[in-house]
Amino acid sequence: MLRWRLVLGTALIAAMAGLCWLDAHASAPGLWLLPIALVATVLATSELLDLLAAAGMHPIRWVVHLMNLLLVTSPWMWASEHLLRLFIPELMLNIGLPVFVIFVAEMCRYRKPGGNIANIAAGMFALVYVGMLLRSAVSLRLGWGVGALASWIIVVKMGDIGAYTVGRLIGRRKMAPAISPGKTMEGAGGALLFACLGSWATFYCLGTPEFHGLVLPDSIEPGPWWGWLAFGLLVGVAGLVGDLAESLLKRDVGRKDSNDWLPGFGGVLDILDSLLLSAPVACFCWATGMVGI
Repeated sequence: MLRWRLVLGTALIAAMAGLCWLDAHASAPGLWLLPIALVATVLATSELLDLLAAAGMHPIRWVVHLMNLLLVTSPWMWASEHLLRLFIPELMLNIGLPVFVIFVAEMCRYRKPGGNIANIAAGMFALVYVGMLLRSAVSLRLGWGVGALASWIIVVKMGDIGAYTVGRLIGRRKMAPAISPGKTMEGAGGALLFACLGSWATFYCLGTPEFHGLVLPDSIEPGPWWGWLAFGLLVGVAGLVGDLAESLLKRDVGRKDSNDWLPGFGGVLDILDSLLLSAPVACFCWATGMVGI
């Protein structure tokens, strides 16, 4: 299983790197990555709604799916000066309109007291956990280029590989046994080490003539070396917390995986767990100039 996870994890990183390269050469931003984002949004939303249903919460599925797709795609609409921006303020697309629609949908199906507040809260949680957090990933691509998106994915997934590898090899002390018995303190240390190494290697490559200007805009530099390590630490920690956060959701409803379609990894939500909470952290690092000046 360890070998399978390492091979498949490396393959996923390589596949995303290839898609990022293709998107960097595309005639419009997101030509290759937008379809991947849409598929990930639909599958992750579906798996999260299944977990919520197992906990007794049943927001209207098609409404949550539609609003999450709107949250993820609206930055591209605005970046391309789509007609949508002519009559819908961007702030509304951030969360205002989706929350409004969630409330109206629940009003329309209301028949008797009981469960309505839980369904509304669950729907809003799905909007934030999947839609808003994946929207941060879109902001990375559109705001700072393919290189910024690749840096986030590589650092987080290197952290995942480090956590699993070191944890399996030398892990002894449990980190959060009640939530995820398999995670260890040694594995967490391995995650941060691998994340920092992945961050340093990524930004070193982004600063070379072969990559700079290709996957980063000419006006953006990768930043100082200490920023690379800080990026690895901050995004690595956020990835660890994101992994535990999804484990908490599954533990609450007695599930091991969000789905079983990918042996050794689980479902799409299991693959995205560490990426979701780390996306806004990566945006913060780029926006503050820690790694992009």
